[in-house]
This record gives sequence, C-alpha cells and structure tokens, in this order.
Amino acid sequence: MKILVPVKRVLDPDKADLVRIGSDNTSIDQGNLEWKVNPFDEYAVETALRLLENTATGEMRGELLVVGIGPEEATQQIRWCLSMGAQRGILVQARDEGLDATVVAMILAKMVEEEAADLVIMGKQTVDGESNQTAQILAEILGWPQATFAGRIVASPDLARATVTREVDGGNINVTITFPAVISVDVRIVTPGGVQNNVSPPDKPYDEGPRYATLGGIMKAKKIAVETMTLEELGIEPSPLVHTLSFSLPPQRKAGVILETVEELVLKLKEEAKVL
Repeated sequence: MKILVPVKRVLDPDKADLVRIGSDNTSIDQGNLEWKVNPFDEYAVETALRLLENTATGEMRGELLVVGIGPEEATQQIRWCLSMGAQRGILVQARDEGLDATVVAMILAKMVEEEAADLVIMGKQTVDGESNQTAQILAEILGWPQATFAGRIVASPDLARATVTREVDGGNINVTITFPAVISVDVRIVTPGGVQNNVSPPDKPYDEGPRYATLGGIMKAKKIAVETMTLEELGIEPSPLVHTLSFSLPPQRKAGVILETVEELVLKLKEEAKVL
C-alpha cells in the first residue's frame, strides 16, 4: 500500500502571542516566529505510520509518501516527517499566496494520480487557514469515499478497508470505508488506541501523541533526497478562489472593575452591559 500524506508548514502556533500584522495589512510579520509542521498534518503522518508498521517485527507494509506544497524552505518540514519514519518526500514548488483549499486539492489530486496512491491521510485543517475544506474537495475530485474528523481508525489486516470513528457534534459516528479513500484526522487519533491495524500486537500500545524524531531518524532523513516538482509539470495553473483582503487585530478589552455590592453589579449589567 502507498499512503500519501500532505504536510504544510505553518508559523509556530505555540507562539501566537508574537503574531504581528505586516505593514501592508495583508500578511503576517514572520520576524519573531519560526515554521513548524502543521500539528494536524503531523498527526496524519503518525496515523499512516501506525497503519503501515508491524510493531512485532519492525517491518513496514507499504510506503509513506509525504507531499509538501510551498517555497523551497518547506523542505525542512518535509525532512522532519522523513525523520519520523516516512520513506519519501516531494515538494511541489508554489507561492503560499497563490494557494487556497481548492488549488491545494487540485495539486494533491494530480499527485495521487502520478504516484498511484492507495490512501490519502491528512490533517482535518491547518492552524493558520482553519478552512477544513481540502480533504472534502480532494475526495470530490478523485471520486473517492471520505471519512473526516477521524478520532479512531480500525483497519483490516490486508489494509483494504477500515472502520473510522468520526467526531461530530454531539458524539461519534462509525463509518466503514473501502480503500482508496481520503481520511482527515483529529487530535484523538494519536491516543494510544487511536489506530489499530490488526497486525501489530494489541499488548504493545503506542505512547500518547505523535512520535518524536530520533537522532538516528534525523541522520537517516538527511540522506533522503527530497524530490521537487513544479505546478507547470503537473499542468496546474493556480487560480485561488479565496483572497485575503486585510488582517486586523481584535479590539483590546477594557480593564475589569471590582464591585463592592450585588446592587452595583445588577446596575452595571442593566445599564452598561444591557443584559438585564
């Protein structure tokens, strides 16, 4: 089996307090921030590894291909995924400003065709755009079944199908899909029992969260050549449907006040907040 996992570089979400709007009001000042793999995409890489590997023997039952779309610098995030255990990495060179969910889905559909992938696993959304559209659009283009918001995957031993627990408003829904398919994953997919491939021994659960890259994995990843492709080679001319007009920071909150009595509170709620 060949699993394709798209990965995007995003500005470090743990340092959101350092975000500053650029002077043109249509971009983010990147001076105080560093790039990371989108967390949900990292969960997708971990999911693919858990589906393919046999923890009893250490063997991989297929190939994990990581595809990044962006400038040359995005190679760094692809190499991080290679150090986790992915076998191949491809960078499709493109400008971030020319990408939206539809353009990315079109690129991925071409990559699926070029690579004859059997399964696409991706993060449910990116932490910068937050659109949560790419997986759905990709499945529509490919004509493949899809299972979004996956919090648990139980695959058949031959990796021909899987039962996916989808996290939805009000609870969970179990759906069974046959491969090829598109699956987008949520954070609970990387709990110890989030992925079961029915080949690895059940008495050896995974740790919580995605695996860390080991020193050996990092050294091995450095020796793997990251392939590059252009949009022209894929026959795609980007025409994004979504355009950023401007960014603005939320208004600052007014300082709080300390009230001495309940009567004062009721009065403020009535006259200032106007909720009574």
